[in-house]
Amino acid sequence: MMVWDREEKVLTTIGGRLEQNETIEDGLDREVMEEAGIELTEIRVPFASWFWKESNGYTIYFLTLVKRICEIPKGYEKTGYVIMNFETALDMIKNIEGREERIEIIRRAGILSGNLKDEGNSR
Repeated sequence: MMVWDREEKVLTTIGGRLEQNETIEDGLDREVMEEAGIELTEIRVPFASWFWKESNGYTIYFLTLVKRICEIPKGYEKTGYVIMNFETALDMIKNIEGREERIEIIRRAGILSGNLKDEGNSR
């Protein structure tokens, strides 16, 4: 599942920054509700991370399972979600924006979930 960012006009992964004293798990739950209106199961597999020198912080990517889909809260920066398989997600990202790091994250998630074959480094 990915979400549409109304300001950047881009299909993006769900996520954001942790609030003060917030755990990674709590932040993940908050962000997925705010951006996509979903609740997650307890299955959460961290599979990639990036360090951002500009903000002196990390982005951690999780492969998760959706427990249920709720109504997206009004007033947030994302306007809706798109449910698709991994191959479609990769095609959409390549055609809409082409960001290699997002393509790599989705590819890794697809391999980890067993929905894509590992065909070596795609770069």
